[in-house]
Amino acid sequence: MRYPGMGDPNKRRKTIRFLIILLIIGVVVGVGSSIIQGWLGQSDPLKVCIENLHTPYKMSVTLEMYVDGNKADIPANIGFGDSLGDDLLASDCQRTMYTLTDDGTIYAEWKEEYPFEIGHFLWIWEFPIKDMDDSKTHVMINGKETDEGIHALLKHGSVYRAEFYSEGFDESQESDFLPPDL
Repeated sequence: MRYPGMGDPNKRRKTIRFLIILLIIGVVVGVGSSIIQGWLGQSDPLKVCIENLHTPYKMSVTLEMYVDGNKADIPANIGFGDSLGDDLLASDCQRTMYTLTDDGTIYAEWKEEYPFEIGHFLWIWEFPIKDMDDSKTHVMINGKETDEGIHALLKHGSVYRAEFYSEGFDESQESDFLPPDL
């Protein structure tokens, strides 16, 4: 089978030269993009490790989480040695948001004041927020519901309650007083 540009030796050389140049350009753009993104991400508190940094800005909050009406446990050691699959973390990495115990206390620290959100913690934890129904999500701060949802800013000493419902969750099947299906 004869491919276009491969019959004539001059055309073949031009085609191969074009493909090699295209390959070189693609590699340069890919490597350059990775280097620039890594350099820009060094000052993003959600992507760096803090074990060797001086972090005077510290806060702690309490989070109670409910998924499909059931209390969800927030495990200890979230934010330590995590891997997000994009090679941002090493096994000995401590993130800016983390838990030490399983009582729902979340700690956040950074070099300067930073607007940490509940959603940032859920991202670090790898909570499956995409599987949740946004219209049923409720977030309360110190007993008062907020319209900001998972974008609610964390405030030192506050208690947060987040309620999530799965996309396919049917509340009617969770009620004991409904008659069984016939």
